[in-house]
Amino acid sequence: MHRIVRKRVLGPNLVELEVEAPLVAAKARPGQFVIVRLHDKGERIPLTLADWDPREGTLTLVAQMVGKTTHQLGEEYQVGDAILDVVGPLGNPSEIQNYGTVVCVGGGVGIAPIFPIARSLREKGNQVLGVVGARTKELLFWLDRMEEVCHELHVTTDDGSYGRKGVVTEPLREILASRPVGHVWAIGPAIMMKFATRTAQEFGVPITVSLNPIMVDGTGMCGGCRVELEGQAKFACVDGPEFPGEQVNWDLLLARLSAYKEEERCALEQYLQVKEGRR
Repeated sequence: MHRIVRKRVLGPNLVELEVEAPLVAAKARPGQFVIVRLHDKGERIPLTLADWDPREGTLTLVAQMVGKTTHQLGEEYQVGDAILDVVGPLGNPSEIQNYGTVVCVGGGVGIAPIFPIARSLREKGNQVLGVVGARTKELLFWLDRMEEVCHELHVTTDDGSYGRKGVVTEPLREILASRPVGHVWAIGPAIMMKFATRTAQEFGVPITVSLNPIMVDGTGMCGGCRVELEGQAKFACVDGPEFPGEQVNWDLLLARLSAYKEEERCALEQYLQVKEGRR
């Protein structure tokens, strides 16, 4: 059992949880993830690591409440409650080295997992330029943390309620056009990563993305997280979750992400109905 030691609401349907998991915290690296199961009848969901403290033996997870399990985690689980399973660290860590100048792009909840990558890249001596964005001001978070690890931080919102009005690919394009960049990381919605990849390709700059396909076991056995790279099947849980963005079949990934939309909608509706009935 993994006790929740801290909980904070970051924005609408967005929560930060600090969870006891000393064995995972001792081995965690940027870019990796955990599989979480709330209780013995719960589904398994992947959450990318946002931070960790080996001394305290804790993990920091950021969850966006979009489906049944994330709603249950965000609404019902409080400080002192225990999560049944936190399995990890899973996946391959980010390739952290000195590239010179790097750009770290975080979109929406992707701001959380891009933070430890940016921090590690700076510790390696890179000039770290950050670009973060969200639909609106209320969905932005951890700007203070990103400012601490980035030499420059560009902030966008779709509606212009904070920072620059627009999407993250606009400052990314301007940065790539203005100076040599050794590498780009982008984490966020698949459609954002797709267009960030196209932008990096225009300037011939390699880009790494973190893919979020449907996942069940997280160990390469189920095949649910299959993605296509240059015509070859890969599994995000064991071959990734990070991949070269220019190799990803984005159209196939986007189609697979929507394959169970109806089932996910029904599960959430049933959960909300049961929850309402308990009041």
